[in-house]
Amino acid sequence: MKKNYILLFILILFSAFIYHASRSVYKNKKTNVLTVSKNETLVVLWTTPDKDVFTKVVFPYVSNSEKYKWWNKEILIIWGPSVKLCAQDKQIQEYISGLKQSGIVLKTCKWCTDQYEVSSVLDSLGIDVEYMGEPLTHYLKSGYKVLTF
Repeated sequence: MKKNYILLFILILFSAFIYHASRSVYKNKKTNVLTVSKNETLVVLWTTPDKDVFTKVVFPYVSNSEKYKWWNKEILIIWGPSVKLCAQDKQIQEYISGLKQSGIVLKTCKWCTDQYEVSSVLDSLGIDVEYMGEPLTHYLKSGYKVLTF
């Protein structure tokens, strides 16, 4: 009987360890800041100028991901020819505004926006305009989940 209690105790301790080890969101005791694991962060790289790809694939997936908490954090990077579409299309801009309001991190490549001469337009939409080569390389090398369209 005593062995059963010991085994039960060990099982409970093991279960608690597994639970805490598997959590992807934790609070840093020193800074009191919640940290999101890279394994629970989705980075969507939107590159195509095809409006249907954005309205029928990228937008629904990213917005539903936030709504249903499929990921703890979503980052949408607007890269390449998609920057021009985003700068010129009012419907896309409305979708982008909705994503921003829902808490999705929006970034765009400054080099790309400069090439299409739309940096100020995307900046005015509240999108972070920054050089993305190094951050994207970091996401890829560090094991973030990157989905490309």
